[in-house]
Amino acid sequence: MKDYTSFYKNITKNEISLKDLLQNENLFSSVPKNWHIIVTDVLGSSNAVAEGKHKDVNLTATGSIIAVLNALKKIDPTLRIPYFFGGDGATFMVPSSIIDDLLIVLTDYSLHIKRTLGLDLRVGSLVVDDVYQHKYTLRISKLKINNYLTTPVILGNGLKYAESKIKENFTKEVNLKEEEVKVDLEGMECRWDEIYPSGHNKKIVCLLIGATSETKQAEIFNEIMNEIDYIFGNLNKRNPITMKNLKLKPTFEKIRKEMHTRIGVFKSAYLMNNWLITFLGQYYFKFFKAGKLYLYRVTQLSDTIMLDGSINTVISGDEKQLGKLRFFLDTLETQKKIIYGFHKTYASIMSCYVEDREKKHIHFVDGTEGGYTTASVEYKIKQRKQYLSNF
Repeated sequence: MKDYTSFYKNITKNEISLKDLLQNENLFSSVPKNWHIIVTDVLGSSNAVAEGKHKDVNLTATGSIIAVLNALKKIDPTLRIPYFFGGDGATFMVPSSIIDDLLIVLTDYSLHIKRTLGLDLRVGSLVVDDVYQHKYTLRISKLKINNYLTTPVILGNGLKYAESKIKENFTKEVNLKEEEVKVDLEGMECRWDEIYPSGHNKKIVCLLIGATSETKQAEIFNEIMNEIDYIFGNLNKRNPITMKNLKLKPTFEKIRKEMHTRIGVFKSAYLMNNWLITFLGQYYFKFFKAGKLYLYRVTQLSDTIMLDGSINTVISGDEKQLGKLRFFLDTLETQKKIIYGFHKTYASIMSCYVEDREKKHIHFVDGTEGGYTTASVEYKIKQRKQYLSNF
């Protein structure tokens, strides 16, 4: 079988709007059938959120991405793979040549998380050929969001089918090994305070939208993105991450949590050095040109919209705008074109992977009070009701 290891790397970056991309399905390519889908998922994430552990859940999901990306740098620094942040887990698509290596990395990471945060992170995989055997579509493209950020865009229900099948076959819990496991979480940071939207009357919304028809998915998503742009403005205008509201939180507890999650042990030197860096960073970002440039790059490298077969986005808007959005989505849902989950909250949170302070950093955005995890609860309830109504 042909080696498609460089498949994703060789896909062209499309420097057009998301709406234009969705209108041209010729810009999408089928994922090779010998590639694999990997899913990580925090068991009982809704309960953990209810217990006040949302930031731990969020950081665990981010860490699974960091563990994989750091492993890739050692396996093959030229290799590129698509991945998707989900609030309480992550999804990856990888070539067959590295599937075994990455499953070992993620299994070790899940053991590390069980020891450090007490959460059960489940890991599973499925070959893409299984998706096609069950008559689902899985097509991918790349969208250049801005000069700094390029994201994968998926059409078809193949990824959602794979995630569902993988989760059905998860083991119930992680079995701890006696020996310590080593995980590389270099670059993990979580030092930003809760990020409040600009304007006293604005809220943050985490939104999940799935199309009921796979064949009409691009058309429906294009209609939705048009309406979101009309109501809220373009991606920059509705971006919940703004330079003005980005504030570091230089508390020992914040740094201790990062240290505990990242290296699993207490090191006073780590705690003091990183607290000092964070404390001084407040003034660096406020008074120095280079600091302000970094803040700008953070806003541009914040992952606030993702299409993985559904629309996942975090939006800032006022009550009037949110009311218009809900009316529009309710109409589409009544017409049985979509199912959606909607979570409104007071601020967004961000966890980060920083390779360097120039252009190699990515920031995963979620909402407070459960964020995507809470929105997915509403989504799944509606999905179950629709399934039962068909009988």
